[in-house]
Amino acid sequence: MARDATKADFARLFAALAGAYSALLHYAGALKSIPLLALAPVDITLVLALSALPALALAITTRGWCLATCIGWPLMALAGLWAWLWFAAFWSPADALLHNKLTDILFVGPAMLLAGMAVAGDGAMLRHFSAWTMLLSAVVALALLANLAAGRVVLGGTASPQADQIRVAYQVTGLAFATAAGLAAVALVEARTLGGRVIAALGLIGFMAATLLPGGRAALLAMVLNVALAPMVVLRWHGARLLPLLWPMAWLLMMGFAFAVMVLDAGAMPQLASLERLLTRDALEGSGRLPLWRAALDWAGAAMPFGLGLGGFTIAAGFGERRGLYPHNLGLEALAEAGMPGFLLWCLAFGGAAWAAWRLRGQVPAWRAARVLALCLPMAVTVMVSTDLGNRMAWFALGLALGLGLSSHPMTIRAQHVRALG
Repeated sequence: MARDATKADFARLFAALAGAYSALLHYAGALKSIPLLALAPVDITLVLALSALPALALAITTRGWCLATCIGWPLMALAGLWAWLWFAAFWSPADALLHNKLTDILFVGPAMLLAGMAVAGDGAMLRHFSAWTMLLSAVVALALLANLAAGRVVLGGTASPQADQIRVAYQVTGLAFATAAGLAAVALVEARTLGGRVIAALGLIGFMAATLLPGGRAALLAMVLNVALAPMVVLRWHGARLLPLLWPMAWLLMMGFAFAVMVLDAGAMPQLASLERLLTRDALEGSGRLPLWRAALDWAGAAMPFGLGLGGFTIAAGFGERRGLYPHNLGLEALAEAGMPGFLLWCLAFGGAAWAAWRLRGQVPAWRAARVLALCLPMAVTVMVSTDLGNRMAWFALGLALGLGLSSHPMTIRAQHVRALG
C-alpha cells in the first residue's frame, strides 16, 4: 500500500511538472517579451524544451493509456502528410530554408503532437497546463504594461530585434492572452462560489483588455470567439438549454457596447493597437495577407498537381529564402508547396482532428472538452491567417485536439508470486 501511494505521489508530481513545462514551452515566444528573458544568452525555447521533454516522458510512462478508435484516421492522414512533405522536398528549389523547415516538420512536429496528445489525455496535466497558461499570460501582460508605460517594448528575444521577430513575438503574446481569456471564461461559468466568480471575472476582464495591447487582429478575433464558445460546452453539459445560446449573444452585445465606447474615446485608441489597426482602411490588404493568398493560389495552379516543392513558395514568389513570407494559411501553403496530394492529406489530418474532437465532445468530461477548445481555438484562427507548417505551436494544438481521444489511468500492476505467472 505504501509503495502504491508513493507511486501515486510521483505520478502527480510528474503530471504537474509536465503540465507546467509544456505551457511554458508552448508560449515561450510570449515569455520573450519580458526584458530579462529577452536578453538571456541562451534561447529560452531551447531551455524549456530540454526541461519539458524529460517531465513529459516521466508523466507518460507512469500512466496507462487508452486510445479511441475515431482518432485513428486523422493519425493515419498525419503519417501520410509527413511522408508526402518529405517526398516533396526532392523537387524543392530551396536550400537552407528547406533544411530548417523539414527539420521542424519531421522532427519537432511529431514530438509536439505527442506532447499535446498526452497533455489533453491526462486530466492532471491538462489542469496544470491551463493554470500555468493563465499565470504566464498574467505575468506577460504586467510586463507588457510596464514596458509600454516606460516607452520600451523588448520583443523577439534580442535587444535589437528584427521586424519579423517583433511581429512573431506580438502574435504569440496576443495568442496567449486570447487563450487565457477563454480559460478564464470557462472558470467563470464553472465557479460555484461568489469569490470564485469574482476572481474569474476579474481575470477575464484583464485578459480581454490585454489582448487589445499587442496589436494582433487575429488574436482579437480569437479572443472574441473563445470567450463566446468555450463556456458553452460547460453550460450545455449541465443540462442548460437556453443559457448556452444566451451566453454568446450577451457576450457579443457587451463586446459591441465596449467597442463603441472605445471608438468614441479617441484618447484610448493609440493605446489599443488591435482596435487601431482593425479600424484602418484596407486593414486586410494592408496586412499583406491578401497578396500572399493570391500568390499562393496562382503558384499552386501553375505547379499542379504536385506543387512547388517544400519551401518553394517564397522563392517562386520572388522573396528568396525568407521564411517569414510564407502564404500565411496552412492549407494554401500545403496546396502551393505539396500540391493536391499534400492539400488533401492536410485536410484529412487537420479536418479529421476537428471532426474527432466534435464526435468525442459528449464522451469526455465537460471541463476537459471546454479547456481543450479554449486552448485550440486561438491556434485554429492563427493557422488560417498566419504561421507555416513548421510551427511547433500548430502541431501541439493539433495534438491537444486529438488528445480528447486519449484517456489515462494509474498504473496498478502489482508484483506477483512466480507461480502465479505460469
